[in-house]
Amino acid sequence: MSQTDIRKVKLSVDKNIGNRVKIRANRGRHKIDITEGVICETYPSIFLVEVNNELDEGTQKISFTYTDVLTKDVRMQLI
Repeated sequence: MSQTDIRKVKLSVDKNIGNRVKIRANRGRHKIDITEGVICETYPSIFLVEVNNELDEGTQKISFTYTDVLTKDVRMQLI
């Protein structure tokens, strides 16, 4: 894993700000979260996805790292 790989992932996420994505996150010990949301912000090390919280009918932001995408702990699909 090199800095250029991380930059490529960041550029790809930057191009899709505002788009809806389906995220499958591996949280360890056979726990997998599947959520849908909108990529809302990017930073040098992380990006934020805004998801609707069904329990209180609000929204929350979840952060992911570009390294998670490279190691396939987080998989994203445009919808």
